[in-house]
Parts: sequence; structure tokens; C-alpha cells
Amino acid sequence: MKKIIFDCDNTIGVENCDVDDGLTLLYLLGCKDVEILGITNCFGNNETETVYANTLSFLKEIGRSDIKVYKGGLTAEDYENEATDFIVDTLNKEEEVHILATGSLTNIAGALVKDEAAFNKVKSITLMGGITSPLVVGGLTINELNFSVDYEATFKVLTSGVPISIATGNNCLKVIFEVEKFKENLLSFGTETGKYIVDKTNYWFERNEKKYGIKAFCNWDVTAGSYLVSPNNFTDDIAYYKLSKEDLKTGFLRKSEEGDHNSVLNLPQITNEEGFVREVYRGFKEADIKL
Repeated sequence: MKKIIFDCDNTIGVENCDVDDGLTLLYLLGCKDVEILGITNCFGNNETETVYANTLSFLKEIGRSDIKVYKGGLTAEDYENEATDFIVDTLNKEEEVHILATGSLTNIAGALVKDEAAFNKVKSITLMGGITSPLVVGGLTINELNFSVDYEATFKVLTSGVPISIATGNNCLKVIFEVEKFKENLLSFGTETGKYIVDKTNYWFERNEKKYGIKAFCNWDVTAGSYLVSPNNFTDDIAYYKLSKEDLKTGFLRKSEEGDHNSVLNLPQITNEEGFVREVYRGFKEADIKL
């Protein structure tokens, strides 16, 4: 059983806000070898207060209010919060805890600052964020919005020395989900879950088509979750990095050479695209929810 703390800026169902954190949670709930120890909320897609209220509402909607939710920092470097306390307490109490973080890294850095010894007990940290080159969607260059929104926290976490894997924006873009095929596959489940996901995400796909002119989307955060749960569809890419706060203001991860680095990071790449897509739909289909 893989024990996971899920730190996210979940805004599925919030007008003009992304759906991928919510999809990631649904995917995790379809993984029988995963135990979600708790959900910690951060800012990114929206303000923390909105994310927290939305996550509670979402869990109630899917019949999973048994999962505890903890409110995180409200602004960059706001480390005194219940999410940070929960992370530290859990790392001190449980063994082999994995952290999956798909928003700003304020809460994760807060745990490091509050109790470095506890932080160093983490089994692994898997993140969605960062770029290694300009991120282009539908011909438009888009900003990185996870690492950059609290770059000081990101710098602390990425240079901490604990095992870190990152699904970068660039690597996530390698597999694009066509919206119509996405809906078709979900409805083919013949379940309330499939129909629920389609209904819950329609607004976002319509918004993306208007903004980018494409009838497709990238499953950003789900990519990170899938790597943590089912890494066999990926190939690890471990390298030296020379990170700076200036670079991280745009989420940029700069490669370096041994001896001239301050971080060693794994940026896994999807190498079994069909297997990855099948795994994502499997998680959705088997999501343990009660509608």
C-alpha cells in the first residue's frame, strides 16, 4: 500500500479554473494500492480559501468526506498553517510516506522549515510543475503557474536533497487527450462515474477551445499522479541542476554538470503512451466514489 499526502490547488467545478487536481484525486481513488492519508490545500489555480471550500464540497459530492482536508498557506512563504502541521505530524508518525504536490509548494516548504528532520523522512516527493523550455499550447506560449507562484518555497524544496520527481509542463504535453475521445471513453464505462466526470469537466474544455482553439487538453496533474502510482509507463531522467530563485520566478529548471549543481532531480518522461492512457482511464473507471 502506497501512503500518500496529496497537496493540491483543487478547483474542479470552479468557474474559469482548471480541473486537473480533481481528476488526479479521482484517479488516486481508483488505485487500490493507494491510501490517501490526507489532502492539504494550497493556492495556485485560485486562492487557498476557495480551494479549501471547493475540496470539501467536491469530497462531499463524491461521497468521500471521510478523507481529511487541511487548509494551507494563504500567500507565498506563509508556513504557519494546519496543512504544514499535518505534513510534519504525518511524516513523524507514519513510515514511507509519499507526497504528491500539484500546486504551489508553500506547504511542503513549510514542513521543511518547521521540522527538517521530519521532512527528511519522506519516501519521495512527486511534483507537477516547472518548465525546461517555453511551454506552447495551441500556438500560444503559456506561463508556468505552480513553481513560480511561490518561487522561494520551490527553491527550498527542490534543493532539499530528498528524492524528487517532477512531471514538467513540457513532459506532460507529450500526451494530449482529445476531448471527444475522452468523453467517449468515459461514457463507455456505462457507470455514473464516467458520466459524472464528463459533466463535471465540460466547462473547462469549452473554455480551452475558445482560448486556444483546440479540442484537446493536457492531463497535467494526473501525469504526476500516474508516475507515482504506475511508473512503469515512464522512463526516469535523473540529472544535475543548478537552480536559482531568478529562474524559478518563471518555473525554469536549468540543467548543470556534476560539481556545479545544487540539486539532483528526476524528470520522468512518458515512454509508453498507450500504457499511460490506459492507466489513467483505469483509475477513473475504478474510482471509489459514491454519487
